[in-house]
Amino acid sequence: MKVGSSARMPKEHINPSSLFPSLKFGFSQIVTTQGGRTVYLSGQVPFNAEEKVVGTNRREQMQQCLKNVKTALEEVGGSLKDVVSLRIYMVNYDADKEGDVIAEVLKEFFPGDRPPATTWIGISSLAVKDFLIEIEATAVLE
Repeated sequence: MKVGSSARMPKEHINPSSLFPSLKFGFSQIVTTQGGRTVYLSGQVPFNAEEKVVGTNRREQMQQCLKNVKTALEEVGGSLKDVVSLRIYMVNYDADKEGDVIAEVLKEFFPGDRPPATTWIGISSLAVKDFLIEIEATAVLE
């Protein structure tokens, strides 16, 4: 099912100078929106459609998670441009070694100066032993 609308609902991405400059890390400090249809995605993991884990490192698994976010949104008539918020859960996350990787992948999937608000969360484990990452998303379809 595809849902569309000719009227565009504004999303405002706000990155005030009074907060640290987050765009270089691939996310906005604040995203506001009005109206529209809000979509809450369950945590997307690095499974493909055949329930096989894709990737052996954080970058590959994050790319698969975000591909799954994209696929899920397309099923309801949305796209990655509709994402207003992400929560990224990472097993044994090491900010010193992996922060750049996370930022690079975010900028790959959300290029430009209007990325979603995002929280990075280090955790001890996920539902499947081989998962290194899981990503929840909230989107507002215009």
